[in-house]
Amino acid sequence: MHPIGKILIIAGILIVIAGIVVYFAGDKLSWLGRLPGDIRIEKENVKFYFPITTMILASVVLSAIIAIIKKFL
Repeated sequence: MHPIGKILIIAGILIVIAGIVVYFAGDKLSWLGRLPGDIRIEKENVKFYFPITTMILASVVLSAIIAIIKKFL
């Protein structure tokens, strides 16, 4: 199998696993997206939401996971 095919299969499996976790543990993850530092502006006709702290946290977690995977492979 081509390397890109393997990558796509693994990415698909990880997305399915993430979806299952969010589906079954959604009420326990309600804090995600509401962290201090997330920018939220709500006015009469405009709502703007920029989850900068959540994105930084996700980036750190994903970077750590990738580093661990690279170390073992």
